[in-house]
Amino acid sequence: MEVYLIRHTTPAITPGLIYGHLDVDLTDSFLDELETVKQKLPLTFEAVYSSPSLRCTRLAERLASVFIIDDRLRELDFGNWEGKTWDTIDQRDSQAWMDDFVNVSTPGGESMAQMHERVIHFWQDLLKTSHQRVAVVTHGGVIRLLLAEEKQMPLASAFEIKVAYGDVVVIRN
Repeated sequence: MEVYLIRHTTPAITPGLIYGHLDVDLTDSFLDELETVKQKLPLTFEAVYSSPSLRCTRLAERLASVFIIDDRLRELDFGNWEGKTWDTIDQRDSQAWMDDFVNVSTPGGESMAQMHERVIHFWQDLLKTSHQRVAVVTHGGVIRLLLAEEKQMPLASAFEIKVAYGDVVVIRN
């Protein structure tokens, strides 16, 4: 199976905004970025999966007339921090999370370990299908977790994997 992991294009956000589950739109450069993404992809897929976030579904609908929305493809849930900026959240909570983001949940949100569990459930279900070529439109965090799993890296090292907006990474299983 060839799985094309596609990160959404550039979101229209202010610097420092915390927006894991927050629905944000894309910048005006979306159509140009879309063309760049398309150049990295084959012409057809047997299935296209997408996070339910607008920044992903806008891209998925340009890749396929029919696509499957899967909640397990969402970015990390930052809970009570969603929509705030890093400089406005409680710094003690922030430091506790940064010291062990793998195991510590954000207030009202989830830890990376919890996110990893849901993403891996999606991945295991995907690998059970008979598809030969699929696209997965999702977020940087999801792609990093899947690549860390593939490379057998510890979760704490996942952020070392660089995934830019509009990047396409192929995993062959």
